Amino acid sequence: MSTEEEITKSLMIESQIWLTDDVDEDEVVLELEKQYGLDEDFLDEVVEQPRKNRPRVVVIGRPNVGKSTLVNRLIGRREAVVQDVPGVTRDRIQYDAEWNGKEFILVDTGGWSSDKTGLIPKISEQVQIAIDQADLILFIVDANVGLTEDDESVVKLIRRNKVPVILVANKVDGIEAEAQIGNLWSLGLGEPFPVSALHGRGSGDLLELVINTMPPESRIVDQLKGPTKVALIGRPNVGKSSLLNKLTKSNRSVVSEIAGTTVDPVDEIVMINDEAWNFIDTAGIRRRVRESSGYEYYASLRTQAALERAEIALLILESSETITDQDRKLINLVTEAGRALVLVFNKWDLLDEDRRLLLEREIEMDLHNVKWAPRVNLSALTGWHVDRLSTALHAAYEGWSTRIATSKLNQFIKEFVAANPHPVRGGKQSKILFATQIGQKPPAFALFTTGLIDESYTRFIERRLREEYGFIGSPIHIKVKIRERRKR
Repeated sequence: MSTEEEITKSLMIESQIWLTDDVDEDEVVLELEKQYGLDEDFLDEVVEQPRKNRPRVVVIGRPNVGKSTLVNRLIGRREAVVQDVPGVTRDRIQYDAEWNGKEFILVDTGGWSSDKTGLIPKISEQVQIAIDQADLILFIVDANVGLTEDDESVVKLIRRNKVPVILVANKVDGIEAEAQIGNLWSLGLGEPFPVSALHGRGSGDLLELVINTMPPESRIVDQLKGPTKVALIGRPNVGKSSLLNKLTKSNRSVVSEIAGTTVDPVDEIVMINDEAWNFIDTAGIRRRVRESSGYEYYASLRTQAALERAEIALLILESSETITDQDRKLINLVTEAGRALVLVFNKWDLLDEDRRLLLEREIEMDLHNVKWAPRVNLSALTGWHVDRLSTALHAAYEGWSTRIATSKLNQFIKEFVAANPHPVRGGKQSKILFATQIGQKPPAFALFTTGLIDESYTRFIERRLREEYGFIGSPIHIKVKIRERRKR
């Protein structure tokens, strides 16, 4: 990579970060010019680049033709959940992709089928939405099976939209197999492109064809960069997807009474009180993840990865059910990941007075360690009190981002220790010499001491810090660093 390319790439990243904070573009250019002393026209061009809407390449086909395997091959990493059974992918999932310096969004979809049983109609509805938003379609056909009625039905869907189509014949592992795909010409979609998603055969040539066929920019606004990321987590079937659908005012996620419907994380920009948030719907994590088999295990890993890239976690609990050990484990997962936390009690409008009193006692006993987390009681199905999420999200993010000046922190510690000295242990009393905040998002503090500090004492300090400075919705990490004695 040349020096100019390196500068361009770094400036694109930097300007992109600034522009997501609603800063005027001219101010960004002036600031970059000050820092780097580069030509204004060059900077204008760089600042504009991240704002282009990336083309959307949609992968469609009937169930179990290898769509998710091909998606993983094209993006160069194992993101989509794959298993050798039909119907694993259910929602439309977006992945960032790049080839030869050209960026695009690759959209994986569930298998389209004419069957009307179970979840299939809802999955097919998501496929139709993806087709409507596509700038380029990759239609995948299983070369070993040949054409089916469902393949021909998918072609009818495609022809309703005037969008370029690449017909991909998957599972072509050699030259002999290539000779057997001639019948695919009958679909009227042009020459079939042979690949083997499992072994990677033809994937590089397919990527070249994709970037040469797709338009330079999408007609759909690319909004996934910028807004605060919020992960919807919880046990299976507590209403995560229903909440996302209510916020987006559309059927963005497949919803069913069958537990475990969501498999891959689903990103979507939602507007709450005229403000954008990037919500990530995730698979419900079951009690024993290690004992899960097949796609459920990989779905749980994707959920944890989604939590890692989020800034706030919305833990959804069902009000009508008792708070479980799994709910508490999910809270521990959030605090260990260092993410802000908001507790959401769904189906609150259906509770009678007795259950509400009982639930309040459960919260007092079982969730006492996260009293600092904002709480919202709502109904995802009807939308009752959904607008209150905005206040809770803002409070949690502000607490998660709070920083205390070192001088104020040490004054607080001095007054705290004077009023509450550390207990004497073994004839010695540990003292706190100095304190500083070593991080934020989440807030982390270091206490420099003369000896060991009791865990109960650090919890006491944390409680007083919350009383003084808030830290609403955020875990606090406190590290004790013992000063070593100087050698004579």
